[in-house]
Amino acid sequence: MIEIPIIDAAGKQVGSERLDPDLLGGRVRYSLLKQAIVAYRANLRVGTVQTKSRADVHGASRKLYRQKGTGRARAGNLRTPVRVGGGHAFAKKNRDFSQKLNRKSRRLARDSAILAKALSGSAKILKDMTFDKPQTKKMVSLLAAADSGRGALVALSSPNDNLTKSGRNIPKVDIKLIVDLNAYDVLKARSLVFTPESFAALSSGLTTTKSE
Repeated sequence: MIEIPIIDAAGKQVGSERLDPDLLGGRVRYSLLKQAIVAYRANLRVGTVQTKSRADVHGASRKLYRQKGTGRARAGNLRTPVRVGGGHAFAKKNRDFSQKLNRKSRRLARDSAILAKALSGSAKILKDMTFDKPQTKKMVSLLAAADSGRGALVALSSPNDNLTKSGRNIPKVDIKLIVDLNAYDVLKARSLVFTPESFAALSSGLTTTKSE
């Protein structure tokens, strides 16, 4: 079992919760994590870049002047890449960089990422994350007390507008529902912060209820 510390608003550890590694696959699958991260970043690429090749440039295909006897350098047609206004020698074309991972692999990669954070001591449960209204200053104070001010991913069990608005303008802080987490987001964050409710959802296996 892995001990996940519970931190209060003053930054003191007031308890801990136990996390069963078997709920997260039992071990960290590093090769699957790499595959998931490569796929995620590849899917961020738009791939709409395009430049004109010789075939795309307007102009006649005839030779500009004869090969020999003019005293000038050899020249082909107007569309050659060595002339101003000519086409590119290796023109860029639209590409689809997307990679596909099946649902089971995505979930297992996410669970491995969460398990890696827990094993490294970068996961914690933060109490007192209740907001009657958006308060960025309070959120900054809470994350600083939990030693997560330099970057954190806050996992919620259900939508909370006040909490989300309190943290959305803080640099390197991301707030997501626990069912929306992916391996890349978990590993990119310096620390993984749960609310008591989201950790209860994780422990009870409710992170796989949403279709992906």
